[in-house]
Amino acid sequence: MQWTEWRTDQHTANAHGNERWFEDTEVAVKADGTLLGFKTSAIDDCGAFPRYEPLGCIIWAQVTPGCYRWQNVRVDFTQVATNKSPVSPNRGYSRMQHLWFTERVIDIVANELGLDPVEVRKRNYVKAHEFPWTTPNGCVYDSGDYARCLDIALELVGYEGIDERRRDAESRGKLLGVGIGSTLDSGTNNFGQSQLLNPELQFSGNNEVATVKLDIFGEVVVTLGTVPQGQGHETTAAQVVADALGISPDEVTVRPGHDTYWNSHAGFSGTYASQFAVTGLGAVKGAVDQLAGEIRTIAAAVLGGVPEDAVVLEDGFAKLRENPEAAIPFMGIGAIVNANNAILPEEARHVTLNCRYVYVPPFEVPDKERKYGNLTLTYASQIHVCVLEVDPETGAYEIVDYAAVDDCGNRIHPQIVEGQVHGATAQALGAATHETFTYDEQGNLLTPNFYDYHVPHALDMPPMKTGYIESPSPFTSLGAKGMGEGGGAGIHAVCAALQDALRPVGNPIVYDSCNPPHRVWELISNPDESRARVAVESR
Repeated sequence: MQWTEWRTDQHTANAHGNERWFEDTEVAVKADGTLLGFKTSAIDDCGAFPRYEPLGCIIWAQVTPGCYRWQNVRVDFTQVATNKSPVSPNRGYSRMQHLWFTERVIDIVANELGLDPVEVRKRNYVKAHEFPWTTPNGCVYDSGDYARCLDIALELVGYEGIDERRRDAESRGKLLGVGIGSTLDSGTNNFGQSQLLNPELQFSGNNEVATVKLDIFGEVVVTLGTVPQGQGHETTAAQVVADALGISPDEVTVRPGHDTYWNSHAGFSGTYASQFAVTGLGAVKGAVDQLAGEIRTIAAAVLGGVPEDAVVLEDGFAKLRENPEAAIPFMGIGAIVNANNAILPEEARHVTLNCRYVYVPPFEVPDKERKYGNLTLTYASQIHVCVLEVDPETGAYEIVDYAAVDDCGNRIHPQIVEGQVHGATAQALGAATHETFTYDEQGNLLTPNFYDYHVPHALDMPPMKTGYIESPSPFTSLGAKGMGEGGGAGIHAVCAALQDALRPVGNPIVYDSCNPPHRVWELISNPDESRARVAVESR
């Protein structure tokens, strides 16, 4: 018997993304835009059944304040089971719509108080000199400079000339709007977070493993515990190893993980939670540093019993620092250890040239009574700015300019980082403009195929400009952070740009994260309905 799954089967029965609602939100804010705190009631639809925990709650807890200095936050979180398909984590899970909510608060506050949304953000962002920054629930933001990222993004879209562009759009019968999205990509989970819900669960920390060896033929082979799905693990691992050994990345063979028998494997091995640059490459770096030391040990013994620090590794050779002509190729090192080891002194015979290293992040078990502790190791940031034009006659809109600025600490491979930025942005724009699983009142899925459910492709992407800064993480061996799950910034940038564009037609409030043209038309047609959702009280 052969089973062939149709797209409708996949859309109907496979995992969906979360739907969520935020009710009775209150924000305490000073007249000058200084944010004091907020509270909200959040409802998360997990579909037919939950995973091992209400991830929408716990993952959100890693980044609840967003990029801001809030110290007073209350979230009452409820997860409900429904007769929809079960949900599962996807790229940016629980940081897409949840951080969309945080950013909506910022823009609605600015709109209602007549303040500049740029200045409100800068006033309330965590400052560059304040890192590491501890949030109200004990999470520790490692490094960053959010205001600088915002300045770069605004410059990329020519923000100083926006008023002129607005007038030009009006002359063509269009409404132009500008929106900002600020998000954090929390990476490398501390699975002790599970104990916040189940105190008896013996599950905490994180780890990853890698093996780096020099074989008898002089080949450098890296074995990972992770399975890449297009993130370029092989490329970045080869680069880290090559840099440490003084060889070309082309001379490094990388074997990604695929099972627990043949590959390197640790308890938390895997590709998830924006962690490879930290845990995966942390393990690779630890293993290759061990291997580099063993190569120096052999070379120092064979080249006359010199101190190990007198040996340097360059161009596939172990050389004497003061006399580079005295050198042994890596193939020779491998041959000595594996086939001619009788020539080695006793103190060098422990060398195997097969080095395994387990990287363990510096986590502690959270305080289960206070629900307090660091739930993830790194916090990369993404600041997106969207410029769009709306046709007020139809609600149709077009993104005419777009900028994305990221900070993932040290960029191990800039081209791969750039690809991650483009991918996250495409996912964000799809979620903001048209991607949603729609059901009727009888529970029938109305978007069961790619005709009804449109996935963004290259022709949907706007003109896009990218920039970056590097604020190395003080908590990781390479100064790198997780990267690639910053799609929440794009979702909000579109929403904020729509709200800005629609100010002349009743100043409606954009209250949903997905706004296809028909929903924009509803906002234009009945702005008072959305405005009734917001009230300002002076105290």
